[in-house]
Formats: sequence, C-alpha cells, structure tokens
Amino acid sequence: MDVICVEDEILTARHILSLCREMPEVNHTEGFTSAGQALSWLDEHTADVALLDLDMPDVNGLTLTEEIRRRQPHMAVIFLTAYSRYAVDAFALHISGYLLKPVGKERLLAELAYAASNQPLSVPARVTVRTFGYFEIMVDRQTVAFSRSKSKELLAFLIDNKGGGVSRSRAQAELWEDREYNRQMQKQFDVILRSLRGTLRAYGIGEILELRGGFIRIRPELLNCDLYRFLDGDDSAVREFRGEYMNGYSWARVTEGYLCRFL
Repeated sequence: MDVICVEDEILTARHILSLCREMPEVNHTEGFTSAGQALSWLDEHTADVALLDLDMPDVNGLTLTEEIRRRQPHMAVIFLTAYSRYAVDAFALHISGYLLKPVGKERLLAELAYAASNQPLSVPARVTVRTFGYFEIMVDRQTVAFSRSKSKELLAFLIDNKGGGVSRSRAQAELWEDREYNRQMQKQFDVILRSLRGTLRAYGIGEILELRGGFIRIRPELLNCDLYRFLDGDDSAVREFRGEYMNGYSWARVTEGYLCRFL
C-alpha cells in the first residue's frame, strides 16, 4: 500500500508518516505541505491512500479530494482535522475515514487497515486488453480511442513488458527504431506520453499507468489481459491464441515467438 499525506504543518506530517511506516502493509510514503505539491506528484505517480488535512491555506481537503478523484478515482481518502464540523461534508464525498488531531498511532493504523480492506483489488471487469491479433483496450466494453497512434503503441509496449519498469530511452528505441534519442526525440516522446495519460484519464483508468523514478510501467493487476491469462495457464486464453500477437508492432515478435512455442 502506497500512502501520501498532505498536511501544512511539517512536524505533524512527519509524525503521521512515521506512524505509517510502522505498518507492514505500507510500502511507500510521500509527504506534502500543500495541495499543489500533492497534485503535481499525482500527475506522475499513483497512491492507494491519501491522508488529507482539511484546513489548509491554499486548497482545503474537500476540494483537494475532488481533484484527486479526477486523477485517481479509486484512491482511498482519510481526513485529518482538529475539528469535527466538517464531518457531514466529508462523508458526502464517500471518504474512507476521519481522524481528529492529535492523531494517535492505534487509531491511524486502524483507519489505514480499514481503507486497505475496502480498496478494490483490481478492476478487471472494467479494463479488458486484447493482445492476440491486433491490440485493443476496452473500458466497460467500450473501445478506447487514441488521438495518437504512437501513444496507443506505447501502451501496448508497456503491457508487453508485463509490469516491468521501462525507461524513456528504451521505449523510444523500440517505438522509433531508426531515430536517435536526442533532445528533439525526448520532447516528442513527452508529447506522446502526455497524450497517453490524457486518454487514460478521459476514460477514468489513469491509475493503470505508473511513473516512478524515471521509469514507466503498467499495473498488470488492474487489467483483464489475454496475454497475462495465457502466461498464468488459463485454458481459455491458451485456446484463444492463434499464433498472432500485437499485429503491426515489430518489437512484439519476440513475445509472439515465445507464445507460439506452446501451440
């Protein structure tokens, strides 16, 4: 579980993050002293739980929750405040918890555990990926339309990497085999990546893509993908494969050759 804390009082934020790190289920924590910092970080990363101070000078916790939900609809939210007067408005946003300051260890860990237990483990019913034949991704049975063909190919390439982190230079080398990775190509790649992220957000599935530490990856646990089911030994997926994989993408031939060994 990845947790972020947005709290304008630095000492309070440090205390809360320290308590979070004592929970074995928490893998990563990030702290921010303003809503703007948090939203900028969430444009490039994902998290499972947000601990939000309700009373902040730039943007209050209620407004921040709405902005977070636009970016990552499935993130759990726990409010932190010294006052209880916001409780009605808070729960109207379907938040996961509400903690009064000063925050105690047992109560915080209990709220995190509750938030984790109520998080959707995946969204396979919503996001379906077909890699056998031509690549296609659907959300609630609606085919995702991409404004740029290269952004669609980038997503296909990340899915082919099965959740492994991919650097920008490696992705560029695979998608543009005849182009040098220079400053101009870096800018072009950033345009493609922004287009991909915008498309995924427009369909409400921005959380399937993760950017961290200079690497880009897909989150396989959020996809109902024929390739992943095949590799897991699913009989129906094995029967679906007819020797064609990601048609039209030259870099897909390696995986296609591997899959054909099982025919």
